[in-house]
Amino acid sequence: MLFFYVEFIFKIYLGLLLFHIDFIDNATASANCRPAEYSTEEGCCPNCPPGMYVSRHCTGFRSTSCASCTEGTFQDGDNGREQCFACKHCDAGLGLKVKKSCSSTSDAVCEVLDGFFCSDSNGGGCRAAQRHTVCSPGQYIGQRGTADKDTECLHCTDGTFSNGTSTSCQNHTKCESKELKQVKPGTDSTDSECGEHSPQTGLVAGVIPGVILLMALMGLIIAIIHRKNKRGKETQLFAVGAEKTDITKRVWRLAVCPDSLLPSLPVTSPLMSTDSPA
Repeated sequence: MLFFYVEFIFKIYLGLLLFHIDFIDNATASANCRPAEYSTEEGCCPNCPPGMYVSRHCTGFRSTSCASCTEGTFQDGDNGREQCFACKHCDAGLGLKVKKSCSSTSDAVCEVLDGFFCSDSNGGGCRAAQRHTVCSPGQYIGQRGTADKDTECLHCTDGTFSNGTSTSCQNHTKCESKELKQVKPGTDSTDSECGEHSPQTGLVAGVIPGVILLMALMGLIIAIIHRKNKRGKETQLFAVGAEKTDITKRVWRLAVCPDSLLPSLPVTSPLMSTDSPA
């Protein structure tokens, strides 16, 4: 009975020893895989070529089974991976476009659209882009943006202006030098506004007092004429009234003493006849 237990324990020990030895051998084999092999639990297996992935690992009786990458995926070298990498998407909404299309053996390469610059580059391509800064009115473009650099905006100095689209600021127009008058002063984003000197300005300035004086004279003349007319009418009314009074008096006298108003006529003697006595 004792012999049976000893034999059983010896078998267990021997099994553990063999397992340990096999584990060490496999680990050593994995660590010693050649460049064209990859490590598995079973040991070293041959790699799959670019454009393919491992569909089944090798065993002691068969080699590695490989399958081609599907559309939209790639493997760019010998590998022991069980799946391919997803191709990069060049999103126009993010300011990117395709520089090189994706294939089963290489990833897509993106570049920036016009008006954008790359903010995250990699291996001759771009992963992220930003739109070029637009200069504001009062600024000018110091350096135009490129595919690798943003636009540089600088502020205009006093006496100059820019709407933000030019590469330099312009001097404000001197209205006096053009024999014009300044209507509105310039700012850092707008030019001075000039206008013609109105020839009627001085004329109006001189005509207005003249018109006022003329109106005053006309008013005075009208007042004098009106006053004279008023006096003439009063004199005429007085004369008419006096005449009416004289006529009334004469009519009354005629009615009372009609003979008093008759003209004195000479008294003549009757004609005498030469044939008869007087």
